[in-house]
Amino acid sequence: MPTPAILFDIDGTLVDSNYLHVHAWQRAFAEVGVDVESWRIHRGIGMDGSSLLQELMPEDSSSEDTKDRAKDLHSRFYRETAHLLKPLPGTRRLLDLVAATGLQVVLATSAPEDELELLRKVLDQDEIVSAVTSSGDVDTAKPRPDIVEVALQRAGVGADRAVFVGDSIWDIRAAARAGVECIGVESGGVDRLRLQDEGAVAVYRNPGDLADQFDDSPIGRLAAGVSTNR
Repeated sequence: MPTPAILFDIDGTLVDSNYLHVHAWQRAFAEVGVDVESWRIHRGIGMDGSSLLQELMPEDSSSEDTKDRAKDLHSRFYRETAHLLKPLPGTRRLLDLVAATGLQVVLATSAPEDELELLRKVLDQDEIVSAVTSSGDVDTAKPRPDIVEVALQRAGVGADRAVFVGDSIWDIRAAARAGVECIGVESGGVDRLRLQDEGAVAVYRNPGDLADQFDDSPIGRLAAGVSTNR
């Protein structure tokens, strides 16, 4: 039987990228002549890109061509800031801890392939990653559960043998719809209370905080179960 899996979102969870996305979207919206406040953009980070555009661009003033152009501009502006991407504190330590316990490390992201390539270079942990998803794997990503379900399939485990780690309410909703417990981290800019209200089973400041409390975390308890059954 495949070992249990820890499914990790990347943006805002493992890599400090959310505010680069906010800035890129802000520039993209300005370029296509749509006025969107930054706080509204931030609230949508982690949501499927098409869903974010649907939420933020008024139907009566935004054609599909305008939305497609905004999406392309966001990608361009985001790539221009790629040199600012960096792992969040404790990210590599946390991933190494998960791998050392024998659990699978799965990158369950809905990032497009070009952005995923940048993020994987920043993480520099491919040798311990057992499975990866991207936006190309599903028609619509978070908050729909599709990405989580694809990650479970690739890891070869059921929902009861996995834990999801994410930074947004969209992560928590997607995980819940797939039947997977979700740990929240505040490093994406969403506070503890909001993450808890959405259903996070535990909340930590960032990956380093989770690593510091690893043994007592839902991941540590899952790992302990694996050790007991060996």
